[in-house]
Amino acid sequence: MISRITLLLILSLISWNVQGQLQLALLKYNGGGDWYANPTALPNLASFCNQYIKTDFKSNYATVEVGSADLFNYPWVHMTGHGNVVFSDAEAENLRTYLLAGGFLHIDDNYGMDPYVRTAMKKVFPEKDWIELPFDHPIYDQRFRFANGLPKIHEHDGLPPQGFGILHEGRLLVFYSYETDLGNGWEDPGVHNDPPRKRQQALQMGANILQFAFTQ
Repeated sequence: MISRITLLLILSLISWNVQGQLQLALLKYNGGGDWYANPTALPNLASFCNQYIKTDFKSNYATVEVGSADLFNYPWVHMTGHGNVVFSDAEAENLRTYLLAGGFLHIDDNYGMDPYVRTAMKKVFPEKDWIELPFDHPIYDQRFRFANGLPKIHEHDGLPPQGFGILHEGRLLVFYSYETDLGNGWEDPGVHNDPPRKRQQALQMGANILQFAFTQ
């Protein structure tokens, strides 16, 4: 039998299909971390995807709280920031239910949130561990091919970029991009003054993540 939550996600997708447009969402969380970082990132990613992978995303994005029922209105949610992340028991349960019902979460470490987001997500899935995705994972081979995995957009600690996942019954529920800073690369060119090639790589990888999430 189909669950009520899964039905809500299906009905949302049907509604979006009828209306002709999807909307990306940004996850708002507690703990003091700047969940609102990179305000121009998602509009630019939506525009890029509309152009190159023929999506029809709205130019603006929604902001949704971890514990809100509104979370189930968005099949793809983005999370970023530099600092602390705290989920209450109810928020963790809400996010877990959303992901198991078919939702997808992309976490992008904007530098500094790594230890906090790992703790928070362990509360969501205490029985699961992060798995580093191999370079031949299909998320790196959608519209754009990344033979060596995630592109390196910002140096930070100078470590190689890594893509981690939380999986359930073979489905990728959460994709965590670490030591790359894709979201900074999605922002307006003048924000970080990244070279055009770096911005292009970041947007291409973002498009891959979205394409994979909607077709896996």
